[in-house]
Amino acid sequence: MSEVNELVDVDDPAWPLLFEELSGTGVPVEVLPGDAEAGRASLRQLRVSARSNLGGIVLNCGGLIVDGGWLRIFGSPRGADAEGLPSLAVVNAMPATFDPAWRPGAGLVVAHDVLGGVFALNGSDPRAAGRPGEPGEVVYFAPDALGWEALGAGHSAWLSWILDGGLRKFYEGLRWDGWRGEVSALNGRQGLSFFPPLWSAEARQDLPATSRRAVPMAELLGLNRDACLRFDGADPGFLGAA
Repeated sequence: MSEVNELVDVDDPAWPLLFEELSGTGVPVEVLPGDAEAGRASLRQLRVSARSNLGGIVLNCGGLIVDGGWLRIFGSPRGADAEGLPSLAVVNAMPATFDPAWRPGAGLVVAHDVLGGVFALNGSDPRAAGRPGEPGEVVYFAPDALGWEALGAGHSAWLSWILDGGLRKFYEGLRWDGWRGEVSALNGRQGLSFFPPLWSAEARQDLPATSRRAVPMAELLGLNRDACLRFDGADPGFLGAA
């Protein structure tokens, strides 16, 4: 287990500074309690150090609930609550026991939003996976555009952008009066399905007039993938196993 210790027992862990940043932000963020053993296992499988913000989150908390659940950043939650936020390991279908051959493929899914949007860290060859951006860059699958877009930032810069209020402008036009109440009623494994769908002309013209219902996140991700395949024949690839 010396390999795990080398990843965990570092001189300059990211978590203390990150927790200070989380505590000082004006953005509503709930830090969920974590499972240290599961976090250590995930760090080993990912070969990620506790020096990184990604490693700090996975090792020290169960995830981050941003804006009352609009955005869910995955960590290593305690227990196996069927309605709670899934772990980074579950969302990325990581093996139950360490497998040195496992890789996250096209990219590592680090967060979902309530719309069925997906934030992922690019793998080593984004172009081969049909994704924009550079290796290690955060990309976003936009359910209103049915495609991936590069955000021009790595994981740490992306997280700082969120805590600096970046989501407000990012989701401009995709939030409606009363969205906080609808989002707060969801559990950690649900999202909102829109009719007409977000990518439709009707939704673009009058989002508040759409009807919305809570659905399992797995169903919502499947609907988005099916829409991509149906309308332009492009497979967005892995969107998460939640």
